[in-house]
Amino acid sequence: MIMALHIVFFQICVALISLPIHILALLGLWDRIAKRYLPYLLNKVTKNYNKYMKDHKKELFSNLSEFKGPDGELKVLDLGCGTGANFQFYPSGCKVTCVDPNPNFKAYLSKSVAENDHVRFQDFLVAPGENMPQVASASMDVVVCTLVLCSVDNIDGILAEVHRVLRPGGAFYFMEHVTADPSSWNYFFQIILDPTWKYIGDGCKLTKKTWKYLERSKFSDVKYKHVLAPFKWSPVRPHIYGHALK
Repeated sequence: MIMALHIVFFQICVALISLPIHILALLGLWDRIAKRYLPYLLNKVTKNYNKYMKDHKKELFSNLSEFKGPDGELKVLDLGCGTGANFQFYPSGCKVTCVDPNPNFKAYLSKSVAENDHVRFQDFLVAPGENMPQVASASMDVVVCTLVLCSVDNIDGILAEVHRVLRPGGAFYFMEHVTADPSSWNYFFQIILDPTWKYIGDGCKLTKKTWKYLERSKFSDVKYKHVLAPFKWSPVRPHIYGHALK
């Protein structure tokens, strides 16, 4: 009981510090502002993120080429592509289609395409991950999703849609920050920051057990590992990454 009161107290303190954001959210204005500033912010953050997570990403994507389709090409759907932070890790010659619900990422995505001419960019589709009618069923060899599932309400819906667009034998690659060990200080700070963090991170939730959604999905052979990202004093240190097969 005492611990719960302490958590509520610190949550209120964080809310007071970020009071302008909460007021704008209450007035229905914050979402519009966040959609515009988030691409600029992520363009800065993802460069630093890739610097620290480079080895993990290289390991994650090391066998992408093994999932080339019968035609010998590798068709990749980058779901929640953002600024194109994964392009540098994709194998040469792969065809990449990008999907994101925020059209304001397009300018930053175009820059990433220009900087990574080893990938064959196909299209940028504005759509939520739960509903991608522009992408045909069984049309993709690989779907990639990094730091996306933390900010969506319907993870089951996204996983079902990913399963739909993948060809039989295709693979879903993921890297997500997740909830910390409940006995850790990291978890304590996640709980304190969570009510405000969702506004800063466009719906991002710090305490999701994303691996449980993956384990109960339609995918077979779900493989992942838990790691602590090398970020000091960060609430997003706990991560999972891996892949699953259709």
